[in-house]
Amino acid sequence: MNQKTAAEFIREGANILEKAGVADAYHDARALMKATYPKALDPLSENGISNDKAAAFMALVQRRARREPLQHILGEASIYELTLKSDARALIPRHDSAEAISLAIDSLSKMNLLVPAIADLGTGSGVLLAEILHRFENARGFAIERDEKALSLAAENFETLGLSARTEVFKGSWTEWHGWPDCDLILSNPPYIQSAVIPTLQPEVRDHDPLAALDGGPDGLDAYREITKLAAAQMKPGAFLVFEIGFDQKEAVSQLLLKAGFTDLRHQQDLGGQDRAIAALKS
Repeated sequence: MNQKTAAEFIREGANILEKAGVADAYHDARALMKATYPKALDPLSENGISNDKAAAFMALVQRRARREPLQHILGEASIYELTLKSDARALIPRHDSAEAISLAIDSLSKMNLLVPAIADLGTGSGVLLAEILHRFENARGFAIERDEKALSLAAENFETLGLSARTEVFKGSWTEWHGWPDCDLILSNPPYIQSAVIPTLQPEVRDHDPLAALDGGPDGLDAYREITKLAAAQMKPGAFLVFEIGFDQKEAVSQLLLKAGFTDLRHQQDLGGQDRAIAALKS
């Protein structure tokens, strides 16, 4: 009896994942096959998959069917230009953050600085700061994170990407950090999910992302209030503050910034037309 081909296993895996409620089941099954046996995805190959490779692939499919995040199974995530290590220590980098990265890059490009200084509040995996430092090779960065495990993941990513020499990590809250006046741009993807909504989230988020990286308080705005107040008091004039936001938080966060004296607000939507990021100028 002939062995099944990669395509047949991918279809079988996708069927299992679809029944388990996994979105983009075929995409995930294909990614798991690539992780198991990259050569199997050669479009010219119709060779069967060996028993050990098939068993390894199906084991990964079962993990994904239990709603373990694909990024944790693969051990990495890509949302913009870089691939970073991803595991349970920090929030999974997701494509929602791409708009904040894009808005930050646009803001810095307008400033035309020789050595821009950027801070990432609640850096998590380090993805936002890493993407900016990758784009601006003369920039220096500050990664602020109170969770020791998350900060260790960020440090590993900075080291792997060759960014450690330009990055200073700070273990503590943004309320304890005193580098606000030194930065030309401060960005953050703070916790912004309403506390009551968290139990209703997809299992990949609810059961695997750190709760502290999700819970934004009763209305989801606790971190925005705190950061905006600190930024208004300590950021230097002419610097930018960039937030990632929830799809329904544009007006609320914009009002916080305007009332705090920030000006020149710019918003960015994702490809689906959802509001995802805000940039504001400290006047």
